[in-house]
Amino acid sequence: MKYLLLIASLLLIAFRFSFTPVLPDTNWAEYNGDGARSHYSPLTQINPENVQQLKTAWTYASGGADTIGNRTQMQCNPIIVDGVMYGVSANTQAFALNAATGQEIWRTKLTNNGGTTSRGVTYWAEGSDKRILFGAGKWLYAFEAQTGNPINSFGQGGRIDLKEGIERPGADNYVQPNTPNTIYKNLVIVGVRVSEGETALLGDVRAYDVRTGQKVWTFHTIPQPGEFGYDTWAPANPRQRLGGANAWAGMAIDRERGIVYIPTGSAAYDFYGGNRKGNNLYANCLLALDAKTGKRLWHFQFVHHDIWDRDPPAPPAC
Repeated sequence: MKYLLLIASLLLIAFRFSFTPVLPDTNWAEYNGDGARSHYSPLTQINPENVQQLKTAWTYASGGADTIGNRTQMQCNPIIVDGVMYGVSANTQAFALNAATGQEIWRTKLTNNGGTTSRGVTYWAEGSDKRILFGAGKWLYAFEAQTGNPINSFGQGGRIDLKEGIERPGADNYVQPNTPNTIYKNLVIVGVRVSEGETALLGDVRAYDVRTGQKVWTFHTIPQPGEFGYDTWAPANPRQRLGGANAWAGMAIDRERGIVYIPTGSAAYDFYGGNRKGNNLYANCLLALDAKTGKRLWHFQFVHHDIWDRDPPAPPAC
């Protein structure tokens, strides 16, 4: 990644030095740079002494602000893999660009993506099989990284319905995968955003096979009877009455140890706790799970029985 990338609400702008020779590409292949979410790049070409000499190399109009009401934000952290940049527009369309020229390679034309503000996409590759995983609306999509074509063998016709499995009596339909998912070997580990009111869906964390879309494991962020933490909720059977405690902010992964670190949101309703007495595990927690199985290794709860919506807003760094 030999260019400095600036994200604006409507434009992607690349800068370069007019006098500097072309350097080898360096990938920025994951959300926030790497699995540790370190935000770190080893590149040294741009520094405080020469940054004023940057000149515009190209611009790309991502679109969307004029067609989707007030959804004008572009929140994505683009990734770059082998000279291709992948990002998400203000109207929640994934795209791929030539990172050196800004030329569009492909762009999605999704229609069932309402209400999503996306922080980016996830990349997975094994041999010649290279995929972009992208959440929009209630769906998790899989696209060919080279062409943007749907991978129809993934889930149902190239997508997974993320509402399936987190329903409960009286819940609404609001579910969005707003932050890029986390890859561990052949698994994609998924957290979602749900509503913060009394009709919120369950906030379970789930892992799917990245090739087939088949669900591999589920961690219940509001425990079932017999699970650790169940006695921190009252009255009984909280999964039938309450939602939230969802992993909306993103995750970090230690692939060497096989541990995924997951911050969770508050239980719903987020500003009232009279109907959910107790400490409410695993809301407002940092979870450490076995990435292969979803088994809890440890947890730390930042706020017991939160009634001020004080949950972590970003993934941890590991």
